[in-house]
Amino acid sequence: MLRMKIALLQINSTVGDLAGNAQEIATAVKTAARSGAELCVCPELAIMGYPPRDLLLQGNFAEQAEQQLTALAKELAELPPTLVGTARRNEGCGKPFHNCAALLKDGQVVEYFCKTLLPSYDVFDEDRYFEASEGPGFFDLNGTKIAVTVCEDVWNDSAFWDTQHYANDPIKSIQKEHADIIINLSASPFVLGKQKVRQTLLAQVAKALEAPLVYANQIGGNDDLIFAGRSMAFSADGTLHSRAASFQEDILLVDTDTQNGRIEDDDFCPESEAWRGLVLGLGDYVKKCGFRRALLGLSGGIDSSLVAAVAVEALGADNVLGVLMPSPWSSEGSLSDAKALEASLGIKTLTVPIAPIMESFDSSLSEAFAGYAADVTEENIQARIRGNLLMAMSNKFSSLLLTTGNKSELAVGYCTIYGDMSGGLAAISDVPKTLVFSLCRWLNEHKGREIIPETVITKPPSAELRPDQKDEDSLPPYETLDAILEQLVVFRQSPEQIEAKGYDRDTIDHVRRLLRGAEFKRRQAAPGLKITDRAFGTGWRMPLAAKYMY
Repeated sequence: MLRMKIALLQINSTVGDLAGNAQEIATAVKTAARSGAELCVCPELAIMGYPPRDLLLQGNFAEQAEQQLTALAKELAELPPTLVGTARRNEGCGKPFHNCAALLKDGQVVEYFCKTLLPSYDVFDEDRYFEASEGPGFFDLNGTKIAVTVCEDVWNDSAFWDTQHYANDPIKSIQKEHADIIINLSASPFVLGKQKVRQTLLAQVAKALEAPLVYANQIGGNDDLIFAGRSMAFSADGTLHSRAASFQEDILLVDTDTQNGRIEDDDFCPESEAWRGLVLGLGDYVKKCGFRRALLGLSGGIDSSLVAAVAVEALGADNVLGVLMPSPWSSEGSLSDAKALEASLGIKTLTVPIAPIMESFDSSLSEAFAGYAADVTEENIQARIRGNLLMAMSNKFSSLLLTTGNKSELAVGYCTIYGDMSGGLAAISDVPKTLVFSLCRWLNEHKGREIIPETVITKPPSAELRPDQKDEDSLPPYETLDAILEQLVVFRQSPEQIEAKGYDRDTIDHVRRLLRGAEFKRRQAAPGLKITDRAFGTGWRMPLAAKYMY
């Protein structure tokens, strides 16, 4: 094997922005060439943005992408060969496209290498669009034999997993061909704690193949998915010698003949990862949807405080508006906490009392509700008044409304449809309540000052929709609730299995009923940002009209 300098182009593609993505690739290739790169590698489907989903099936989207790819090849004619992730129409039988890497060299698209393993689990639905290749592709560059794989192709190593998703194992095919270098174009979504598994897997693949392995991963937020980057390179003995920055664009120049590359500092504690992922995901969602500003309701509670802090970090304080909407049941402490947060974040706030609107609703409904006692109906009206006010301001101010509900609340339906669920992005809908608390404590420590007021963190959680209301009036303590939800939602455990872990069966069944009963709400919720193994988004596909109690 000849020594080679390979540039991993960790770029932030926007789904559907074919011209913009092509230009970003071109800029990165030119920068890498000036640093001595001999081969450049982009992430999976970089020209289209990942995941393009049904855009692939729309009109001539795929043909337009091919035109951009051809134009890009011409622009890079005098620059190093470049592997670009794209989709190509399938000319044979089967699904309409191939997910592939295109080799751009000497002004032309000279070859395509198609993806072998197509994930169809969790958030992935590639079998809907793509036909699988029989095995990985290879090409020769200056006497070096290079194997090209796309994301999942390196995730089915029989030596790593006890059970495999696929009968085909591209790693074994590469072993037979004795490649000198393994390249992987990836769009592997961020999940808390997944980086350790990813590094261990790739190191083992490099060691098994006795060849250097380079991995170019996407960065950025696209809809519910967040990509952390962390492109990497491993030596033939499985040693990690280079790793790009996390949660930001980067160009990682890798020398295949060294074990002394650049490894960017990183922090893998859950709070740090969650914070940086949420900031990136929120910022990209707002900007890629065409907004510059965001607004949210500030209750003085911990959830809205965290969302406001994330928004300020992502968009800047001048682009975040907090709206206080006190009712007769809002405590003075909550109002003062919201004002303290305003000061610590440096954001602008508006105060719109809702008592007069509540009285108007009571008057309008007095005849219809005659003989009925006040109950959750009146509580929901308060939430829906606030939702209407916030949506009005979203329209008037051309700002994206951020909902502030956490994963625990969304799981059990402790939220009001068309009320506090109204908005364009559910920023922390995959953040359990217990993680919300630890994130806020971590943030204050990380920033070296009190961003989230201590009184917000220490007071008992309450929706404040009736006098002296506390969340634990309706729900188990959050430590118990989140533990049971994790077993039900993430690990799909049965009630018997959860009970065997020491949890009370009545509490388990209560949580199960709440989880099942809130399905219709989740189906109508704003899109959220996925940071855990299983979020209530594209990877959660439960039926609505069903009897089974999960």
